[in-house]
Amino acid sequence: MRLLVDIRKRLRDFTLNVSFTVENEIFALLGGSGCGKSMTLKCIAGIERPDEGRIILNGRTLFDSDQKINLPPQLRRVGYLFQNYALFPNMTTAENILFAAVGTDEEKQRKLRENVERFKLSGLEASYPWQLSGGQQQRVAFARILSSGAEILLLDEPFSALDSYLKWQLELEFDMVFAAYDNSAILVSHDRGEVYRISDRVAVMNRGTIEAMNTKREIFENPLTLSAALLTGCKNVSAAHKQSAEVIRAEDWQMEFELGRSIPDEINCIGLRAHALEHRRSAGENTFLMRVEQTIEDNFSYVVMIRRAGTEARPIRWEMDKQLWRSIAADEIYVHFPPSKLMLLTDGREG
Repeated sequence: MRLLVDIRKRLRDFTLNVSFTVENEIFALLGGSGCGKSMTLKCIAGIERPDEGRIILNGRTLFDSDQKINLPPQLRRVGYLFQNYALFPNMTTAENILFAAVGTDEEKQRKLRENVERFKLSGLEASYPWQLSGGQQQRVAFARILSSGAEILLLDEPFSALDSYLKWQLELEFDMVFAAYDNSAILVSHDRGEVYRISDRVAVMNRGTIEAMNTKREIFENPLTLSAALLTGCKNVSAAHKQSAEVIRAEDWQMEFELGRSIPDEINCIGLRAHALEHRRSAGENTFLMRVEQTIEDNFSYVVMIRRAGTEARPIRWEMDKQLWRSIAADEIYVHFPPSKLMLLTDGREG
């Protein structure tokens, strides 16, 4: 399965301008509300029309502004999964699946049997949506999409309206569902944890453009831009200036770090995830005496706000398990900033 998307569309506050390919994977669009994620899905599905560009699915042109091609949604073979699954409340499981199935009556019945078995819906064929659990409704929605001959799934924040326990259960259900699906999916989400658990590759979107795109592991370890770092959950960021080939100063934290690697000239920010800090017994390279400003007890961890001792620098958030904090709790402690965990970022400005 291969999808190529290269489109532009003028929106109220910015222009959507995205280009990417999806091939045999779960591809995530991660970004804040209103950044163009859902609009991208709607353009792929044919619900919205781009101003220019092209969309090609498995060699079939769904949209091409130059060639004046714009297939209607029902001809695109794209499965769009809405947040509430959009099952027909007056139809049973079997009727919902058959409604979307394509082919002769015999082929539709075959698809019904195959998808009921595939998604473990046996015994629920006569049940209405209100009689099904959230996970069962999700499986019916997937079965309906696959019966329609969809070649790719578009998942528009499918778990966003759920409480944490149900969301976790449905994520587990989704893993099972996707294991039975041979094609690709695009997941739209603003939830970084959800994206990391579900997707294979991630594109970070900001005001209609893709700022960073890579495997999920690489995106979270090396987000490249300030907004990508924030969207992937980085709690500690600072303006930064390159001091020498391998030394950078974090202005807001009032520290200089020896990185042991070359620092690109365009770098003007630095980031560090809150769990990456390490306790030390004494000062050393990239190790500083820090004053504890505040401790906050969470369910299973402590959040400790620290500031470089003797300064009024911006506080840094440090997250650790309770046992570790209780073993080192003090007003001042030595903290090591691992150079491999310091993320070099740009904020889109020169200098």
